[in-house]
Amino acid sequence: MDNQNLLVENKGQCHIFETIASEKERSSPYRLYRVLTDLEDILETIDDDYLRLRKIVPLVRQLLDDSPWLLLSMLTPNPETGWDIMTLYDEPYFPITIQLVAWASGTVSRIHNHGCWGLVTLLSGQEKNTFWRRNPQPNSPDKIEKVGEQILNTGDMICFLPSAIHQIEALGNEPTISLNLYGVTDFENRFEFDITSGTARNF
Repeated sequence: MDNQNLLVENKGQCHIFETIASEKERSSPYRLYRVLTDLEDILETIDDDYLRLRKIVPLVRQLLDDSPWLLLSMLTPNPETGWDIMTLYDEPYFPITIQLVAWASGTVSRIHNHGCWGLVTLLSGQEKNTFWRRNPQPNSPDKIEKVGEQILNTGDMICFLPSAIHQIEALGNEPTISLNLYGVTDFENRFEFDITSGTARNF
């Protein structure tokens, strides 16, 4: 089965994502610094997050094909938190952050959105994503409801629009490791959600 490219819309719908291959000839190996230059060009010429991601996905796929060092990461989850992050690139005033993220088997994240567009590729392991959408009520303006879920296997890639709400659970017996790429975060619109109280808080 081929690896999947998926997109989660702002209201939680998850579907197969049709991408746009670049017509630009790229040198091989396609190194990280070249990816950053191409990403900057896309962000400067395309304002729409959906269209940006359609062009970014093939670039990340080629980076992974040409960068086996990413698959050899020694990143392991922190035993106290159940997860850990290694930042590969984060430059002040540059609109891209790239990270490796590890989750211990059985760890479940809080329900959250990212407040920016994002892309996650599973490098190893298996993870379940559960998707939610806002369902405000008179006495609970931050109430959310479950929309669906998706199992990600090694090699699958999932993209998120800024208001997409999800929760992660690492499956199987081994930690999951992913390559995560994010745009500029709007912290005023980045939330964690509590389904019991129907509340949300910035983080």
